[in-house]
Amino acid sequence: MKTSNLTYEKSGVNIKAADNFVKFISSLSKKRQNNKNFQNIGGFGSITNIPKNIKNPQLVASADGVGTKIEIANELNKFDTIGIDLVAMCVNDLIVQGAKPIIFLDYISLNKINLKKLSQIIKGINKGCKISNCELVGGETAEMPGTYSKGKFDIAGFSVGLVEKKKILDKSKIKVNNLIVGIPSSGIHSNGFSLVRYILKKKKIKLKKNKYLKKELMIPTKIYVKEILKLIDKNLVNGCANITGGGLKDNIIRVLPDSLSAQINLDKLKPNNIFKWLYSKGVSDQEMIKTFNCGIGFCIIIKSQNLKKIKKYFTKNFQPYVIGKIVKGKKNINLNGKIKW
Repeated sequence: MKTSNLTYEKSGVNIKAADNFVKFISSLSKKRQNNKNFQNIGGFGSITNIPKNIKNPQLVASADGVGTKIEIANELNKFDTIGIDLVAMCVNDLIVQGAKPIIFLDYISLNKINLKKLSQIIKGINKGCKISNCELVGGETAEMPGTYSKGKFDIAGFSVGLVEKKKILDKSKIKVNNLIVGIPSSGIHSNGFSLVRYILKKKKIKLKKNKYLKKELMIPTKIYVKEILKLIDKNLVNGCANITGGGLKDNIIRVLPDSLSAQINLDKLKPNNIFKWLYSKGVSDQEMIKTFNCGIGFCIIIKSQNLKKIKKYFTKNFQPYVIGKIVKGKKNINLNGKIKW
């Protein structure tokens, strides 16, 4: 038999390390697996039961990543929360249409498998799935030497939710004089980090030596699933918007009917301290509004009489408050006033 020193491992791919990682994920999955009949992790595809209590179920799917927040995680060598961000970015999109997240899959691509780093990422993903009450049913880990430089990686998430057809939140439910209610963010979430990193570089700020920024920049994205689904179940919501890249304007306009506009009062916003810090470094008002959530991570559109009812579903730190209303007029977002930094 011909012998050779040309092996997959010498090219930079370690199959044994990958197998060990799959075993680790399986051990996490088994603790929360609802479907006892199938072992999803490690197979070619995942199998999940459709809940029997949903009549005329409609599938809602979402895919997303966490952008260059990964670079902050790498610089700080902190990977235990980035997985929560990943889940949040997907499931917060699903609930906009009223869907309950059911399953989640991840994709991790990297230069070389580092079990310690990957286990932290997966623990975060598993925690995010637990918070949003969905199952981590599978994924892919791709070791790609030459594509990524040493220590570099990327992650993507894929989630599927279910909603009864009659309960889908569509644009037709939004009416004139509905209130636009903002739900506070936990911080920057997972958008705008290229600008954050540019500021750090421009101002020559050493992230590892800044206790405040080390904590603030890695706060995971708030997952709004439990609260929003309870509101939807009680018929207290007419519309939703997940405030991600593009801020309030670019995201709220996506859920408006063509015949209605939104008036947003910027002076009502209560920005987190991290946004005040970014503003103090020279970012303009316009750029702040366009790039960041500025303290509002999610919006719901409701009837005015439901305002008091919705507040009891949120904890003290995430109490919703009115930031605008729906008015007649061609589809548009009118930003009034100025954020009080």
